[in-house]
Amino acid sequence: MSKIASQYISGRLIKRYKRFFADIQLDNNNEVITAHCPNTGSMQGLLDKGNPVLVTKADNPKRKLKYTLEIIKSGSASVGINTHKANRIVEDAIKKHLIPEFGKYDTFKREVKYGTNSRIDFLLSDGAKQTFVEVKNVTLSRKKETAEFPDAITDRGSKHLIELSHLPSKNTRAVMLFLIQRDDCKKFQIANDIDQIYYDNFKAVIKKGVEIICYNCSFESDQIRVNKKIKLINE
Repeated sequence: MSKIASQYISGRLIKRYKRFFADIQLDNNNEVITAHCPNTGSMQGLLDKGNPVLVTKADNPKRKLKYTLEIIKSGSASVGINTHKANRIVEDAIKKHLIPEFGKYDTFKREVKYGTNSRIDFLLSDGAKQTFVEVKNVTLSRKKETAEFPDAITDRGSKHLIELSHLPSKNTRAVMLFLIQRDDCKKFQIANDIDQIYYDNFKAVIKKGVEIICYNCSFESDQIRVNKKIKLINE
């Protein structure tokens, strides 16, 4: 869960540039501010000038950019673009047992080292059984009700898939969880036209026992939360 309403400031997108910067005109006073854009992807389909946005303002005097871009409204869809929030949303769902595919577990840990210089987002344990969970934040949608990943070539994403593929065994599960931070998608697929290598690796790791789980999000009055499991289109 990620709190939103009480701390949010509304505005309109002017432009995103140099990957981590976004110029925004605030609604309350028409001031133009530069916000940190916490997303390394292309954000394809989200960057039309004039799109409504929500930003937060930090109290930290040491921060160069006081504002952070959090949500963009694209058409009728709300889209959470802050990739750092994805793990918080999933962690809240894990604690509340909102993802039944994970089954029973006694403990969970964050950022556990595994493989070759990698860290898994979550490690769930139930006695001798372990479930390794890698989370990917999804914002791209080019077809109605269909989310896609990635929105740019991702060598790091392929590395994570390959690392996960070494884990499945009798007592060990490896799960790739695609968190669709959108409220308009009912299906998910890999964007093979954007990254064919990632697509090939995705197909290969499924054969090796990596499980794929896809959930969309709801944007409520005061929070973003895991909502419903959606269908994987595995073409």
